[in-house]
Amino acid sequence: MTTTASTSYEALFRVWRGDTGGGELTDFRVEVNEGEVVLDIIHRLQATQAPDLAVRWNCKAGKCGSCSAEINGRPRLLCMTRMSVFSRTETITVTPLRAFPVVRDLVTDVGFNYTKAREIPSFVPPPDLAPGEYRMLQEDVDRSQEFRKCIECFLCQDTCHVVRDHEENKTAFAGPRFLMRVAELDMHPLDAADSAGLDRKATAQDEHGLGYCNITKCCTEVCPEGIKITDNALIPLKERAADRKYDPLVWLGNKIRRRGE
Repeated sequence: MTTTASTSYEALFRVWRGDTGGGELTDFRVEVNEGEVVLDIIHRLQATQAPDLAVRWNCKAGKCGSCSAEINGRPRLLCMTRMSVFSRTETITVTPLRAFPVVRDLVTDVGFNYTKAREIPSFVPPPDLAPGEYRMLQEDVDRSQEFRKCIECFLCQDTCHVVRDHEENKTAFAGPRFLMRVAELDMHPLDAADSAGLDRKATAQDEHGLGYCNITKCCTEVCPEGIKITDNALIPLKERAADRKYDPLVWLGNKIRRRGE
């Protein structure tokens, strides 16, 4: 007679409970079934043991970015973290995003990110082309498309030590998600920001804190969409900003161009 190992087991979860006034980690023993993700377990806790547990979620498909939290200290999406990546004896700690103020339990106030989003000047249409006349090389389309995969989960913002460990930096630093947006617009072949008097490389450095980034690639490591934020956006933007500011040939060319205007 053969026996089949049970696909269900009991796991120890340690979940942060509290609000703006403070809180603590609370232990729960909870059932885990085959194929489940951490968000399934959080929902089971709500249904069976902690009906007032607050958690933000929406699509449960890794596309809305709502269920961001920290699992065993690493920023992750609850809905994309499978229970199978943990051992059955491992204690799983779920805490809110550390870089942002707690509202309640696992819900944080990510309003900082929307403030920064509004500070990024939008795409400037080319003045000599009407809508429908825009043409781009496929290579340029592909380059921008990578950045447009962003689901704004803000895991990159949370893990960036410039934001995470230094609250005083938030006023001067947009964070990797929005520096990536600046980089996307700066490399867009149809963006006419220069003709409108907007130097995106200068604003990246002077207004959005590009110089604070020291390219540790922690933002890339936590991106659930696999966007190479550091290599494909931040480093090239830094290089272009440095060329603009320090390359003598670029400086001379800009000076000659301004004289001819």
